Amino acid sequence: MASSTAASRIRVLIVDDHGVVREGLRAYLELEPDIEVVGEARDGQEGVRRAQELRPDVVLMDLVMPTMDGVDATARIKQQQPETHVIVLTSFLDDERVVPAIKAGATSYLLKDVAAADLARAIRGARAGQAQLHPEVARRLMQQVTTPRKVEASAQLTDREREVLRLLAEGRSNKEIARSLVVSERTVKGHVSNILGKLGLQDRTQAALYAVRHGLASES
Repeated sequence: MASSTAASRIRVLIVDDHGVVREGLRAYLELEPDIEVVGEARDGQEGVRRAQELRPDVVLMDLVMPTMDGVDATARIKQQQPETHVIVLTSFLDDERVVPAIKAGATSYLLKDVAAADLARAIRGARAGQAQLHPEVARRLMQQVTTPRKVEASAQLTDREREVLRLLAEGRSNKEIARSLVVSERTVKGHVSNILGKLGLQDRTQAALYAVRHGLASES
């Protein structure tokens, strides 16, 4: 029983150049029975190396760090191990960091004043591929990540793909979408892959924002 519980825990790597931040995050997260902090890194370069060594489920990534910033580190981690989810945890909301971080592959973007319970919830959601974005981040991304080409591309979606996109925009996991549509989870994964390809998007976060931006999330 104990080994089964340990195996199901979410493995987290903390990447931040401030020791007090790393200590604070570790102290809180170690109180969560389903979360395990497996390592820390002091900059992006070390974060990439530690991610390769530890293969965490989730990385908490600061953005402004010496040697290599969080955007570059996120991009490298996602390129090397796409199954690892990155949550940006920063103090900055400027466009020069927000959009690049999401485009680099970050699943979620949160500010460091996030409530502890919300951070734990974001970590659990990240492992399931669910995004959690600061409201201002979502607003800015909806203005910037889509292009006219993508608007036209939505016409290529089938009725079922539009339905999957609508549920995805509601924050549903593949399992929940499969249950709602009475299809297999594998079928849902195929639809999500087709949606991303047709719309020219990189991940579920951008797809959800696309759906909201173009009114697809509210289709009946």
